[in-house]
Amino acid sequence: MPARPLVLFPDPRLAQPAAPVETFGPDLRTLVADIWDTLREASAIGLTAPHIGVPARVVVIRMTPEADWCVYVNPVILRASPETATHDEGSVSMPGVRERITRPAEVRFSYRDLDGTAYEETANGFSAAVVQHEIDQLDGVFWIDRLSRLKRDRLLKRFGKLKPA
Repeated sequence: MPARPLVLFPDPRLAQPAAPVETFGPDLRTLVADIWDTLREASAIGLTAPHIGVPARVVVIRMTPEADWCVYVNPVILRASPETATHDEGSVSMPGVRERITRPAEVRFSYRDLDGTAYEETANGFSAAVVQHEIDQLDGVFWIDRLSRLKRDRLLKRFGKLKPA
């Protein structure tokens, strides 16, 4: 499948919650293949359907270029640890800027696979940050929304200087 164009910040679609997937079949498999191809082309770790303009609760994650890719349909965080960890984050929808974000160090989440089978999984450390980042996107929470106002304003200023006039 072809890589699709990315939705870029400040597109308002990035702030819209995605709709749950209700039909598991060929259309979902095509969407996931397109997300996968776009993720590879963008050299990203994770990508959601909203990143390519489709308001569906679908995430594809590949932690390293050698790792298998994981597909999470309708993921939901069930439990988050009180312990936190801080990691650098960024987005293919806002290229060229990164910032440190503190999130729970461990999360338990549920999801469905491409056939609609339900699963639960626990993620720790950087994997937990990636899962939370992508589920946030599905909930219409762009990653910079997790920054303090001062850090967000500074990041937006840096980002503004990167964009061509």
